[in-house]
Amino acid sequence: MYLLYADESGAVGDPKQEFFVLAGFCVFERQGFWMAQELDNIAARFNPADPADVELHGNPMNTGKGIFRRFTKADRVTAIEDALKVFLRSHPSNRLFASVIRKSKVSPADPVEFAFEQFASRFDHYLTRLHKSGDTQRGIILFDKSTYETTLQSLATDFRTIGHKWGFIRNFSEVPLFLDSKASRLIQLADLIAYAIFRHYESGDDRFMSIIRNRFDSEGGITHGLYVRD
Repeated sequence: MYLLYADESGAVGDPKQEFFVLAGFCVFERQGFWMAQELDNIAARFNPADPADVELHGNPMNTGKGIFRRFTKADRVTAIEDALKVFLRSHPSNRLFASVIRKSKVSPADPVEFAFEQFASRFDHYLTRLHKSGDTQRGIILFDKSTYETTLQSLATDFRTIGHKWGFIRNFSEVPLFLDSKASRLIQLADLIAYAIFRHYESGDDRFMSIIRNRFDSEGGITHGLYVRD
């Protein structure tokens, strides 16, 4: 089974922000443990006595909020880069997926629904390609707990029973599950990935995006894992 850890970046209701991003990465079920261990080591830089008390989140780390306030900008930014490189070093079958929505382009539609339709269908497409190559796998999406929980679970159920614009979701084993980010390093990594993509599109800051841009799901020179409505 492939687990797709996902999070959003950008506030739907903030008129000062142009973009909403839903992004994350899929990992084969047995490959997440060592990634979480490496992320624990990065968290320990900020609290060696209790790394579990440190949550790796993009905005607080980049801007120096909360526990990160007493660390230098260089140390905080390096930690974000090193966390993104944990994914970069992971198995090639682990892929990035993202929906980047300029909110004004889909208004008055809900950008969350629009982003999730693209996000879920592209992950399903990846699993379908694996199946056709003889590697049949199911998938499940794991989100950080958010106000979108009811909406996303309902959408996922509709996709399986009613369909979406391009067909049906055929390879998911369950509707999305929602985890407390404090308990999951991989959800925290999804947050960093979503933040990296958001910074690129919202602020033109390519520092973090440049690390991961070549890991979006692709085949034959065509990038399937990144959808941009701009």
